[in-house]
Amino acid sequence: MGVSQIKMPQLGESVTEGTVDKWLKHEGDFVKRDEPLVEVVTDKVNAEIPSPFEGKLVKIAVSEGETVRVGAVIAQIETGAADTTTPSAPAKEKEAAVADSEVPPEATAGRAPAPTATSVSPPAETSDGERTRLSPAVRKLAAEHGIDPSTLRGSGMGGRVTRDDILAAVGGGQTTAAPEAPVKPSAPAPARGDGKREELVKLSVMRKSIAEHMVRSLATSPHAWTLQEVDVTALVRYREAEKGSFKSRHGAALTYLPFVAQIVCEALREFPWLNSSWTDDGVVLKHYVNLGIAVAIPDGLIVPVAKDADKLGFTDLVRVLNDLVERARNKQLKPDDVQGGTFTLNNTGATGSVASQPIINQPQAAILTTESIVKRPVVIDDAIAIRHIMNMCLSFDHRIIDGMMAGQFMNALKKRLEEWTPGSIRL
Repeated sequence: MGVSQIKMPQLGESVTEGTVDKWLKHEGDFVKRDEPLVEVVTDKVNAEIPSPFEGKLVKIAVSEGETVRVGAVIAQIETGAADTTTPSAPAKEKEAAVADSEVPPEATAGRAPAPTATSVSPPAETSDGERTRLSPAVRKLAAEHGIDPSTLRGSGMGGRVTRDDILAAVGGGQTTAAPEAPVKPSAPAPARGDGKREELVKLSVMRKSIAEHMVRSLATSPHAWTLQEVDVTALVRYREAEKGSFKSRHGAALTYLPFVAQIVCEALREFPWLNSSWTDDGVVLKHYVNLGIAVAIPDGLIVPVAKDADKLGFTDLVRVLNDLVERARNKQLKPDDVQGGTFTLNNTGATGSVASQPIINQPQAAILTTESIVKRPVVIDDAIAIRHIMNMCLSFDHRIIDGMMAGQFMNALKKRLEEWTPGSIRL
């Protein structure tokens, strides 16, 4: 028998830490190789991590909601045969010695033992001399709110203080640690009154990540916004006539998304400043289009990326976009699927919206929304006609793009969509 370690994977080139969102197995469960083991969230992706080993899950080292560095041991699996990565006896003895040396004297006096060496965050020396293991994210959050983590009762494994403990303390729902014997964490008090009129719902890991990303984007880029009305009557009629036969021929649903995506790609090649990013040395123009598609999922929003979308024919674009959307909703995206986007397209019209002001997906220069297609009376050649009208909204980084360029880009999209014909499809 051998014990194999499960480590926090690196979900993307720039990702240095990840948060355990949900364990899909419990201690004592048998786990098959490649069976989903844990859901991990970073600021880039929300993904199910499969087990690289088969055996019994003997230890969960990182609790749900806890953030640890890439490479940290998050669990241990007892495999049927000795694993080549299992430490040798001398190494085990050394690890045991390290673990013993990190147990504070108070652990022998009835206090909760300190976390073992499987935790990766370095111990931080608190004011009373007691060592407390905190993840970088928890340390940062505590510092931002002026909270001393050593005064809190940790709800994490081994009494470890988690992000939720810090947030609860900020909201008044966490109490300080008792000076003597440890006390089991009590249920948090209602946020307001008796809890019947108001309720505190703790944030999910993904919602926290989205919130941080949105705040950072608004703080980074001066956002400007513009809107265009587009008559998409010809496109609506074509799709209605062709969607049945398209699905029977290609096995994929024909939505409005690939039509807009292909036209956006063409316009971005004409206006590369919309497909750029800001740096201290200058503006980086991207002569390729990695098109991000915002997808709503139960926990929030994620943006998978269609790589080199400007080089794809229409049918291939349909398949790629449908695949990304489906895998995003099923939590099957890979780290590479959410990396390298140069421009983001968001279909807020699916929710019934007719106008919206999206926040830029950093470090991109702009983001476009397509709104609901509604029938409206419009004036054509001094006559009133009923047409299918769709609004498009663009948020752009005013450091890079001025109103005139944004308007020219939107006019190019409008012209292509309104003059659309079946021959416009680039197969």
